[in-house]
Amino acid sequence: MSEQYTAAIIKDADAWIGWIEEVPGINCLEASREALQKSLTTMLEETLLFNRQETFNISDLQFKEQG
Repeated sequence: MSEQYTAAIIKDADAWIGWIEEVPGINCLEASREALQKSLTTMLEETLLFNRQETFNISDLQFKEQG
């Protein structure tokens, strides 16, 4: 499964600012565009992994079989 996300990137004075449009809370500030792209990619991967793990943890609590 291949998912696509949109990175919004702007240059502001001496810094590059970016965020992932589809996932709130993922935003970065870096000195170069390349560093910004790497930071955004890393944050997106870590956030998706955390959200996936959190979903499994919640569903385990709600749907645990008894007996």
